[in-house]
Amino acid sequence: MKKTPLENWIIKRTGITPENPDALKSYQLEKVLEALCYAKDNSRFYQKQLESIDPRQIKSWEQFEQLPLTRAEDIKNNPFDFLCVPQSQIARIVTLNTSGTSGPKKRIFFTEADLQKTVDFFDYGMRSLIDNTDRVMVLLPGQAYGTIGDLLKKALDRTGTVCVVYGLLNDLEAVEKTMIENEINCIVGIPIQVLYLSRSKAASFKHIEKVLLSTDYVPQALVIELNRKFGCQVFNHYGMTEMGYGGGVECQALNGYHLREGDLYFEIVDPCSGKAVADGVTGEIVFTTFNRQAMPLIRYRTGDIGAFSVDACQCGSFLRTMKKVSGRLKNRIQLAGDVTFDLKELEEILLADEDLIDYQVTIKDDQTLLIEVSLYQYETSKAKEAQLQRCIETHFLKNHGEVMQIEVKRSPLQKPDQLVNSMVKRKIRDWRKESSSE
Repeated sequence: MKKTPLENWIIKRTGITPENPDALKSYQLEKVLEALCYAKDNSRFYQKQLESIDPRQIKSWEQFEQLPLTRAEDIKNNPFDFLCVPQSQIARIVTLNTSGTSGPKKRIFFTEADLQKTVDFFDYGMRSLIDNTDRVMVLLPGQAYGTIGDLLKKALDRTGTVCVVYGLLNDLEAVEKTMIENEINCIVGIPIQVLYLSRSKAASFKHIEKVLLSTDYVPQALVIELNRKFGCQVFNHYGMTEMGYGGGVECQALNGYHLREGDLYFEIVDPCSGKAVADGVTGEIVFTTFNRQAMPLIRYRTGDIGAFSVDACQCGSFLRTMKKVSGRLKNRIQLAGDVTFDLKELEEILLADEDLIDYQVTIKDDQTLLIEVSLYQYETSKAKEAQLQRCIETHFLKNHGEVMQIEVKRSPLQKPDQLVNSMVKRKIRDWRKESSSE
């Protein structure tokens, strides 16, 4: 097993000596404090957020962890207040409609230098799973300048690796033709799309040896199926647009992410108190950017659930490992009888069924879940709906001690919504909130 290529990249990027976690942590503290000064000097938001704080007086991580958190709502309310450079220097603006509704939208800004840092990370991150003998297809947006696919292709061009940027999966026949004509053996894409492709075009997918999944939670049922049916290695990437797309990627140990620690500082905090939790304890992932020109972010709440591993990685790197993200706080739902459940519980049940294409979970009231499913076999859909209903009812009774009203029915969509608008993260729809706001 080879060591993660990110280690040598981070050592060269940071110039740390000795090459160990303590030296890296010292470097990160220095860079984080520089980012604090830069943000307070140039960002209207942080001038106000840090009004009573002198960044030059912060000398330790304990002091840094007392700083206020930055929320997604802060960016939505006035993204231009985060800008630290003139708009003429902005090379890429990404507008995120994360809620799927009208209203304020997050806008994330990048200079050319910011984008090149992402290309650097993609270059070394992809070396965790491929070399220049591989042939990669990217099922992510890539036609416009500075999109994920565009930056990933630029990264792979550095090593002479063949990279075909197809874009989002919207035509199975065209994707299959591209796979065959280009002799693709590695796919980078969105979990539910890659699963859909593998189930719909199994004969062509058997040539795929490696898969890198990104942009959403990766259910273990999906990983197991791809391993079992095709024998391919399944790697996880963790990132979000606010991070500069890339945050961390698994090495060949396939046991969590090594992080982009030359550009980002990660924390795991209690989502209620905002206080840091110990390694191994689950909490909310928070990050701080450094070396970021357009839009630095200080202690930004991701809404993702994660934990740092307490064990050293089997690949032999001194870099710490973050366990695979286990979902989003917004998908943790409180029901009647003090029942709290997470969307990932249902995903593991639903996606284990190979007849299922896609689904949408809706909370109708405190005791009723509606699950709309898209299935391959329309003729047997009634029997399959009844089977899934029994499985989920049994799960709630066994794991939560509650009898829930479960309604499973065929989705009216001809194509799964995730395939039509697949960059929006999967979420639970809650009719209780919608009715209370009327």
